[in-house]
Amino acid sequence: MLRAFKDMEACFDERDVGLASLKIGLKLDQEGEDPEKALSFADKALKALDQDGKPSILVAMALQLMGSVNYSLKRFNDSLGYLNRANKLLGRLEEERVASVEDIRPVMHAVQLELGNVKTAMGRREEALGNLKKALEIKEITLENDCKELGVAYRDLAEAYASVLNFKEALPFGLKALEIHRKELGNNSVEVAHDRRILGVIYTGMEEHEKALEQNELSQKILKNWGLSSELLRSEIDAANMQIALGKYDEAINTLKGIVQQTDKDSEVPQAIPYLESAAEILKESFGSKHFGVGYIYNNLGAAYLELDRPQSAAQMFAVAKDIMDVSLGPHHVDSIETCQNLSKAYSAMGSYPLAIEFQLRVVDAWEGHGASAEDELREAQHILEELKTRARCTSTNQFPTKALPLPQHSLASRNSHPNVSFNQNSAGSMR
Repeated sequence: MLRAFKDMEACFDERDVGLASLKIGLKLDQEGEDPEKALSFADKALKALDQDGKPSILVAMALQLMGSVNYSLKRFNDSLGYLNRANKLLGRLEEERVASVEDIRPVMHAVQLELGNVKTAMGRREEALGNLKKALEIKEITLENDCKELGVAYRDLAEAYASVLNFKEALPFGLKALEIHRKELGNNSVEVAHDRRILGVIYTGMEEHEKALEQNELSQKILKNWGLSSELLRSEIDAANMQIALGKYDEAINTLKGIVQQTDKDSEVPQAIPYLESAAEILKESFGSKHFGVGYIYNNLGAAYLELDRPQSAAQMFAVAKDIMDVSLGPHHVDSIETCQNLSKAYSAMGSYPLAIEFQLRVVDAWEGHGASAEDELREAQHILEELKTRARCTSTNQFPTKALPLPQHSLASRNSHPNVSFNQNSAGSMR
């Protein structure tokens, strides 16, 4: 396509070259892989088509393309300028009837949608709502009443209103999206799941928590059926917040426990970390920073960091977990011992054997306190201790830290495989 364009550039007049540039630029913008190249074609098209200063649909399309490409390049002020010019030009075309309404509407829709996106990116969300609503109104005219695309447009506008906390305005658009998608796609479609998730957020904002939880649970069922684990985890985090709002604290803790276990099961460690962090923050806000459930989640965060070969971050997480569990469960509780064991492993992974040995000695002492019921655990802990001592003898320790890392200053550390690290799925009853 690009080679053919070069051939025609030498033979055709400037307007034809401009039209070809517009077509290529639109295609490149749609593909989204090379915005700089798309920009060069958009610029060429605008210069060629806008020479006489007369309003035309092609000039409006070139301006819209310039706005879209600059948005992709995060040049928001430039994008806004081109889109505003396109918007004014389209209004003039409609007023003077230079072009047909059928030709104007698709371009007008694209311009309004882009204006909404640009203003949102610039933090002008309230202003963006006006453009997004106009884009929806055009879709309502041009699309069939019950088509899927119109349902998505209703949901997008509902989400936009929810993002500025205008839940009352958001609700009818969310309900309309759900109505369309249920009718056209059935009750178990992914679109219906997305609609219900947004409705859950909206009802939460309106403090109608029972309705919110109902929508969330219906959404989760569909997401489970489709195996969409990442979206399901996000819905489960929402559900925990709703349960807390309703005073269902035990259910909230069980939900968060399920999130922790699911992130381990899925073995998507980098993706799991933000969900674990969210779970920890929810528990801390609701039950206090020393609740054993918070320690449970920090322990899993440490295991996730260790699996990502980030032993320093892991050690900090394990240290937080140990501090919490020692207070809430006692240092000789099984979960506290496991966390101490994990802390030893983190320091071992850093090559800091004196610290690894220090914490492993605590593990051995703790298992000894359990007597005959923990003989196997004690034997394993002693074996690990001897291995650490052997490694320490073979390695100069001068270059490694001999003082424990400080705990993170914030609630979480800033941001390949150690299969023996315990993710502690069954602990402490675990998080009742």
